[in-house]
Amino acid sequence: MNTPDAEGAKVRASTERTAAPQAALLQALQRNIARVFLGRPEVVRHVVTGLLAGGHVLLEDVPGVGKTVLAKSLARSMDADFRRVQFTPDLLPSDILGVAIYDQGTGAFEFKPGPVFTQILLADEINRATPRTQSALLEAMNDAQVSVDRTSHPLPTPFFVIATQNPYEFEGTYPLPESQLDRFMLRIRIGYPSEADEKQIVRAQQVRHPLDELETVVTADDILGLQATARRVRLEDSVLDYALAVVRETRAEKHLSVGASPRATIALTRAAQAHALVAGRDFVLPDDIKALAVPVLAHRVVGAGLGSEDGRDERERIIRELIDRLEVPI
Repeated sequence: MNTPDAEGAKVRASTERTAAPQAALLQALQRNIARVFLGRPEVVRHVVTGLLAGGHVLLEDVPGVGKTVLAKSLARSMDADFRRVQFTPDLLPSDILGVAIYDQGTGAFEFKPGPVFTQILLADEINRATPRTQSALLEAMNDAQVSVDRTSHPLPTPFFVIATQNPYEFEGTYPLPESQLDRFMLRIRIGYPSEADEKQIVRAQQVRHPLDELETVVTADDILGLQATARRVRLEDSVLDYALAVVRETRAEKHLSVGASPRATIALTRAAQAHALVAGRDFVLPDDIKALAVPVLAHRVVGAGLGSEDGRDERERIIRELIDRLEVPI
């Protein structure tokens, strides 16, 4: 007869056997991406976190800092369907979602799926398309399905959108509406590489692009398993209370006219679970909440007297300051 201690030991051993290969997969995935996207491991970690949390990621920075390379390196590291859509002012919603075409032979409409029917979608320079086309992704990102002519079509799993955009002061860009921004779990800045990393980037591309030689290290089924594991990462009440306090502080902050919503709280906690898993833990720490507060919350709040896309630096500063002044649970 098994004692409770023996049963507990069995459960712990089973968990360790499961966790070990998953940890190896995550390390291999991050190392593979870092072969191409050099010198910014925290950015890679955030993108992988968004993928495991079942969210979507918005990469924002000036042209030429590696946004598209990062997205492509993730896609090539996975044995998954991948499509890239270059967003332009003349792009139509049907160019992304697909269209129903009348078949004279059958006398019925046949749905021709668009590029959104993939597992990894790179929406390149999303803010160069009109708001109408940007909004075409809303249902897909929120519900993993597309509705055309009152018929819903499910998307493949996993479904992950990596969107890139240039700063709004660049000519020919359209601000993303608040409803669209809110569908991105994380909004990440890339930043410039260090001098040493930039030299290595130039050397690496002298003959051919390292993307051409990037190997697949994980499968789509691996990612689905990791996503399920991330949802089971322990979130103690004390850490959940801390996350709630961070979000509620944004609503009380006098320099913000709009604070973070309950959807933001869910995004923050799910991202924290995935972040802990990426770090090799099966429990969330307050440090996970602190690390993700800016990329998860800053694009979901509005500065007093500013529009949703004004004062990005200011909003990030406010989030950092409220994190600094809140008591961290022990």
